[in-house]
Amino acid sequence: MRIKDALANIHKEHSEDKLIPLYTTWGENLDKDNIWQEYPRPQMQRPHCQMLHGEWDYAIVSQDGKFKYDGKILVPFSPEALLSGVEKQLQPDEYLWYQKKLSFSEEECSWKAKKRCILHFDAVDQQAVVYMNEKEVASHYGGYLPFEMDITDFVSEEPVLLKVRVQDESDTSYHTRGKQTLKRGGMFYTAQSGIWQSVWYEWVPEKYIVNYKITPDYDHASVEIELHTNEKLENVTLQVEGAEVTYEVDENTIKLQFADGKFEAWSPENPKLYYFTVKADEDLVRGYFAMRAFTVEKDEKGVPRFCLNHKPYFLNGLLDQGYWPDGLMTAPCDEAFVFDIELAKKLGFNMIRKHIKIEPLRWYYHCDRLGMIVWQDMVNGGTTYNMMWACYLPTGIPAVGRLVKDNMYKMFARESEEGRKLWERECMDTIDHLYNVPSLAAWVPFNEAWGQFDAARIAREVKAKDPTRAVDHASGWFDQKEGDFNSVHNYFRKLKVEKDDKRAFVISEYGGFACHISGHSSVERIFGYKKYDTPEDVSKAFKELLENEVYPLVEAGLSGAVYTQLSDIEEEVNGLVTYDRKIVKM
Repeated sequence: MRIKDALANIHKEHSEDKLIPLYTTWGENLDKDNIWQEYPRPQMQRPHCQMLHGEWDYAIVSQDGKFKYDGKILVPFSPEALLSGVEKQLQPDEYLWYQKKLSFSEEECSWKAKKRCILHFDAVDQQAVVYMNEKEVASHYGGYLPFEMDITDFVSEEPVLLKVRVQDESDTSYHTRGKQTLKRGGMFYTAQSGIWQSVWYEWVPEKYIVNYKITPDYDHASVEIELHTNEKLENVTLQVEGAEVTYEVDENTIKLQFADGKFEAWSPENPKLYYFTVKADEDLVRGYFAMRAFTVEKDEKGVPRFCLNHKPYFLNGLLDQGYWPDGLMTAPCDEAFVFDIELAKKLGFNMIRKHIKIEPLRWYYHCDRLGMIVWQDMVNGGTTYNMMWACYLPTGIPAVGRLVKDNMYKMFARESEEGRKLWERECMDTIDHLYNVPSLAAWVPFNEAWGQFDAARIAREVKAKDPTRAVDHASGWFDQKEGDFNSVHNYFRKLKVEKDDKRAFVISEYGGFACHISGHSSVERIFGYKKYDTPEDVSKAFKELLENEVYPLVEAGLSGAVYTQLSDIEEEVNGLVTYDRKIVKM
């Protein structure tokens, strides 16, 4: 074990640091009047939607009473982000208020008699209450999942006042928060709050498709599309582009069959998507699916392997936390998503582990169409983590993690029963939210000991809800002998394979080689698992690690390995590319 490197990376808070302002190229060239104009939901597309991005009034107040607005904030960027124009940290005892006047066109007002207007918030961190003309119309808890509301009754020729009140307890409570902390430093980053994904509205018929659930059946060359509607729809038709299919409609479920069982399989090397249109009475939506199967099967030697379309497929993975120096958890634009995914592919990776964050749906769409397998972490919660227990002890003595049961809730920062139930509900909601993503191959309920609890039971429940994907129930060290993977983090020891008769073995985090590039970091302090002075040095070390330790283990049973990480984040400079995405180190 590299004890010196391990000791050098004990977590420390550095909240006193003032981050150096750092912009991506997209942030430098941001057009305030043209922010995130793409249709935010690549599935369930309708002909039109109205984005509500741009300048809103905002106020941060200590009491929920009368106040004056402080100025303008650029939505959908959080007030803590450079691109918001605010750069203020919301505290747990404060309220963040937004307001914006909505002006509906004469044509939209005429639709009111025969259509419904649905307002969407794709993510607001953490507690949101929405008002129209001072009347409360919706509330939502949880900072990573979308919510919507019918605002038809408020559509008027006169401007309508939309307000949102936000509170964010961040890491002072047990709610889901990911890597956010009010006292940033090391592997935890600047907390953000408020609206951080798209706000938009669309018009739908009186009877409409609320959502659908797509389940491809690779083995039988068929697809099931289950429609969820607000009322019973009578006439449902389907059209698939570029494919010969037959289909039948049973209630609100479309059962599609490929002619002669012939279809083109999806893979990172051939990311084939089938686009379709569903017409249901007066509603018309467009979406897509892919034909693929994700399984864990034994190879000819009896070794459990991750399989794509029933063939062993080695996952050359990359950890991606989705942070940006100018937007925090909000990418400056759609092109930035494409840059990250294409960079990962160019560097030879075929899988991204989306680390304890849920991205906007467009990020997943680009993975689908560009060919990038996704492992999706659930967002962690729980109270203050005991880092000695959660990280240092199992790193130093791996046997600890293999022997410990995760029903000792206090040790895992999970004493609150209410908090555990809330996390489980959000876990299941996340599966519903991302179910239709073809590239999503595995769910990762827990990372290390960050709020882990009852992982064996959770794994079984996740699998029951979504049997089409694999489950990595406890990424790191507190293995509860469940799920489809024996999943290990190894930063300081020689890499090796642990034998498992039933589960595939993956090294779900390794590497973390740090290289600080002056002028391209938001802080001069360096955090990483082994430090190098130049990009040439870190490139050479990474190549040697792959050739000498990672690839030789494939024959021994290694199914995948996830390198840490795609980009630098604040003082954690172990990315393949700098935080501002301007210098590729490898």
